[in-house]
Amino acid sequence: MSRLNIFLLIVVLGCALSVVNATNQQRRLFVQLERAQSEERQLQQDYAQLQYEQSALSKTSRIEQVATASLKMQAVATGGTQYLTLAPGASVAAEAPIPVAVASAPAQGRAGRPAAKQPARASAAVPASVKSANRGGAR
Repeated sequence: MSRLNIFLLIVVLGCALSVVNATNQQRRLFVQLERAQSEERQLQQDYAQLQYEQSALSKTSRIEQVATASLKMQAVATGGTQYLTLAPGASVAAEAPIPVAVASAPAQGRAGRPAAKQPARASAAVPASVKSANRGGAR
């Protein structure tokens, strides 16, 4: 019977050690969970603060104020726009009249439906010398 008692004692000690190990592991995991939850709360607060700052910085009135004060920009006047045209093969651009929208009936496509409008495409690339012609601002 003493062998049985020794065997049972070893089994009980093994179970006790596994309970202690499981309890210790549970405590470590709980501490990690608390730290992660604390970090999550901090990140949520930071995110809310950043959203508030972004909304404050992206207001139209602030953007206009910074543009006029810091960058010395001015509002666009309708008469101050200059249009340039460049004939294919030409090296110098000439001023073009301001385009005027023409009201006309929509073209009929297939099955009597109005045809979809296609965006206008430039046929020639504009050289750098023409692009820089209007850098000085509107005349």
